[in-house]
Amino acid sequence: MKEYKRTLITAALPYANGPVHIGHLAGCYIPADIYARYLRAQKKDVKLIGGSDEHGVPITIRAMKEGLSPQDIVDKYHAQIKESFEQMGISFDIYSRTSNPVHHQTAADFFKVLYDKGLFEERETEQYYDEKTHTFLADRYITGTCPVCGNPGAFGDQCEKCGSSLSPEQLINPRSTLSDAIPVKKKTKHWYFPLQNYEAWLKEWILEDHKEWKANVYGQCKSWLDNGLQPRAMTRDSNWGIKVPLPDAEGKVLYVWFDAPIGYISATKELTDQWADYWCQEDTRLVHFIGKDNIVFHCIIFPAMLKAHGNFVLPDNVPANEFLNIEGQKVSTSRNWAVWVHEYVKDFPGCEDALRYVLCSNAPETKDNDFTWKDFQDRINNELVSIFGNFVNRTFVLMHKLCGGKVPKLHTELLDEADKTLISDIQQAEAKVQTALENFRFRDALFEVIDLSRKGNKYMQEKEPWILAKQMTAENPEAAVLQQRIDNCLHLCLQLTANLAILINPFLPQTAQKMLHMMKVVERMLDWENAGKINLLSVGYTLRAPELLFRKIEDAEIEAQLQKLRAGSEAAAVSNQLSAVSSQPSVISDQQSAVSNQSSAVGEQVQAPVKSEITFDDFAKIDLRTGTILTAEKVQKADKLLKLEIDLGFEKRTIVSGIALHFAPETLPGKKVVVVANLAPRKMRGIESNGMILMAEDAEGKLVFVAADEKAPNGVAIS
Repeated sequence: MKEYKRTLITAALPYANGPVHIGHLAGCYIPADIYARYLRAQKKDVKLIGGSDEHGVPITIRAMKEGLSPQDIVDKYHAQIKESFEQMGISFDIYSRTSNPVHHQTAADFFKVLYDKGLFEERETEQYYDEKTHTFLADRYITGTCPVCGNPGAFGDQCEKCGSSLSPEQLINPRSTLSDAIPVKKKTKHWYFPLQNYEAWLKEWILEDHKEWKANVYGQCKSWLDNGLQPRAMTRDSNWGIKVPLPDAEGKVLYVWFDAPIGYISATKELTDQWADYWCQEDTRLVHFIGKDNIVFHCIIFPAMLKAHGNFVLPDNVPANEFLNIEGQKVSTSRNWAVWVHEYVKDFPGCEDALRYVLCSNAPETKDNDFTWKDFQDRINNELVSIFGNFVNRTFVLMHKLCGGKVPKLHTELLDEADKTLISDIQQAEAKVQTALENFRFRDALFEVIDLSRKGNKYMQEKEPWILAKQMTAENPEAAVLQQRIDNCLHLCLQLTANLAILINPFLPQTAQKMLHMMKVVERMLDWENAGKINLLSVGYTLRAPELLFRKIEDAEIEAQLQKLRAGSEAAAVSNQLSAVSSQPSVISDQQSAVSNQSSAVGEQVQAPVKSEITFDDFAKIDLRTGTILTAEKVQKADKLLKLEIDLGFEKRTIVSGIALHFAPETLPGKKVVVVANLAPRKMRGIESNGMILMAEDAEGKLVFVAADEKAPNGVAIS
């Protein structure tokens, strides 16, 4: 293997359009952090680079949904994402953002170099255009019926129901998500990067020179290359992003997948004046940690860009992981089917390492894996607590009880086969863990660490020093020998504990720090060169009292998380239904300035266009009834939900409504409402909701009730 002077590790830039969930952690951030911590322990020159991706369609879509500007959105979520990574111990040397001026300049300069070399193909093509908002539509701004599965809510780039990759031209009955208008084709000019010119080089570089890459990465790259590469547009029509640095490019920005990976370069520039050593020297090893959905961009498109530019190193490895599902279902932010990191650290304070352990031991390294709360509980209670934590705690308790709280002497003349086997296990563990880490098999590496603690438990159980202590009576002539055997057992267990701290440190850094504190040793003991040694703790050295490294997870906590997951998904469904029924104002974004200009009155509300035509029979299926709110109360552990009791005249109904952020419960009794009375019941937070209250939004985004005349009796049908 080639020797490198330094290693540059990058972790995929998450979109700053929402918080991060545990699938993100398992996919690339925990593996990247483990690898970086391992190399630092080897005293290698290593930098871990990260940052928020703050351009592209997901940002503008979130801005429209929340009624904020794109800049407000990225400021909000960049801060939240950065804090979540810090709380989970992801040790970035820098966590930057692509809205920073240094990135804008770096990306624009990169584009200009390729342009000046004459590498781009300038093309005028027809693209979908929304005539109501005067906006060229990115693929995600177009929705329609999927031609594969018939899903009516497919996007122009993908159907999230069946997973098919699509183009807008394939959608049946396409419509603009900005205005619900039928998009038209309009000519626009863009600059295309000729990927096909790099196909032969990519085939040799990947398929011949990097056969050691993970099978999922190698296979996806081979599939793309076998199908032939095509030119790819590197610019888009938008007002949000990095402006194309050309005089005839008004209203055009760099394609987000052109500018985002350059963010690794610009972040390194922010970190150090010697950034070029990490990007432009052949003795630098570049490793990208990503999820499988980013393989093509990091293995084909970005390397081709770097090759075309000519002054940068190429990735040596791209150890991408597959996806992590939640309780048997794919993660879905729109359905709120996710375990959010910022919520986890609040619900399980001090258990960050426990989550790191579960996500690494169950990492989707070769195939999609499933996270369940029951498995989370079992792995922590049966492995972390009962094996690793139990061994360390027993060792310290017995050392204080039987050896006066000090590291006992090792009496080499009394070493037996069990002692020698344990010493061999300690010495061999370092190589096993290292081999697995070097090959990006993090699950295997973590297993070896836990297995070493399991061997320690087995050894202690066989030696039974507590039984030997009971035999040390004044009358027993073997008392001195018995004490020496106790000394040997606990000496080796303490040396094993020190080794466990070194080996576990890349995986569970907070745990390693707790162990250092208990052993009263300095940070440098965690240097990798110390792994496998059995003289790490000096004889006669006083150690601190034991403290529990982990706590058990109770059944009630797991049930609470399952209810929270279901309730969050149900609340999202209710919110989506309310959005469909309610009269929603258009949200003005930078990309909709043309619509804004049509409103001459200050503060005039721009209304959403009328939805697609329905028949009278369609409308007749909806049973709308007048009602009065009798009681209202907050739903526990659900910030947005209120439980309402509604008098419909002919009966009383319980309805759960997502209006808690807009109304105090005590203000609602007596309020007249209109209820969708024949909506199928839904359970939310264990409460069965029978119906839906009609709401609308005013110009300021405040919810208001849609209600009949105050004199109308309860239960009157609205037709």
